[in-house]
Amino acid sequence: MEHRDRPHRRLNALTGEWVFVSSHRVNRPWHGLRDEARVGALPAYDPNCYLCPGNVRASGERNAPYTATYVWTNDFPAFLPETVTGVEASRHPLLRAHAHAGTCRVICYSPRHDLTLAQLPVREIRGVIDTWAAEIDELESAWRWVQVFENKGEIMGCSNPHPHGQIWASDFLPNEPAKELLQQRQWLAEHGSRLLLDYARHELAEGERLVTENAHWIVVVPWWAAWPFETLVLPRRHVPRLPGLDSMERDALAEILSRLLIAYDRLFGVSFPYSFGWHGAPAPAPAGAAPAPADAEDPRRAWQLHAHFYPPLLRSATVRKFMVGYELLAEVQRDLTAEHAAERLRALATA
Repeated sequence: MEHRDRPHRRLNALTGEWVFVSSHRVNRPWHGLRDEARVGALPAYDPNCYLCPGNVRASGERNAPYTATYVWTNDFPAFLPETVTGVEASRHPLLRAHAHAGTCRVICYSPRHDLTLAQLPVREIRGVIDTWAAEIDELESAWRWVQVFENKGEIMGCSNPHPHGQIWASDFLPNEPAKELLQQRQWLAEHGSRLLLDYARHELAEGERLVTENAHWIVVVPWWAAWPFETLVLPRRHVPRLPGLDSMERDALAEILSRLLIAYDRLFGVSFPYSFGWHGAPAPAPAGAAPAPADAEDPRRAWQLHAHFYPPLLRSATVRKFMVGYELLAEVQRDLTAEHAAERLRALATA
């Protein structure tokens, strides 16, 4: 594309929104915040950590002496399952509100306090994948949307270094997956094929934004990336939900996640912070959830499973990207092109 080095906009095909790219700005002088990258080994077990095996949490509940992945209901959840739903808090059309119900869980990836997901053996990452899938299967029987995610690192709001993620389930479809569902349905209606499968084939053929691949998965810096080293993890075949992966696909996913996360840590020589999450097809309005429109087709027909990684670091372990000013008031903007980011990650994502 001839104008990649000049200011231009790229369409996010998954959301229908635009991203403004001005790659020449990456060379500007930097006089902003510089954090000191923290180094130093953590203990394998911390008696003061509320996530470690056998320890007492802030709620007074005690963790089981777990030896693999461990899941429990969050002691301070954002959603409450007993909420009376569908009640408007105000009659004024400009002050609308609806009560919604849900549940929140915490998943510890490992009993080891000192290991991140990037540092776990591939076989243990496979165990995490199986736990994600089992939790999604269970929660989708009662809730419309199940969001598996992880915030890694203090600058992403993580208050505890013990390797863990979260699972929030709700009786409504949130904004981001709602936009993705609309775009995927429109693509299927117009082209007769699935948006992210077509996109994966294009990225494999072009190769410029491809970070790594194996027999079942690819990782790319998406054309529309907003964060500097954002990546998208995609299966090669049509699969709407994480529980639908077969055993070989789960093994391959564990391997490619390990490869990607190690590349991230190598990039700036630091335990790489990010927000990460799975987007699987919404459940087709299970009992107790907010109903889907009467004429709505099963969302799994158009949906393709995928995972987003949103890391904030831009130039080094101490210089991050902030979404402020123009990004908050006008449109997402990035300095580093997706192609340049992919090239740097690809060099570090060795098999």
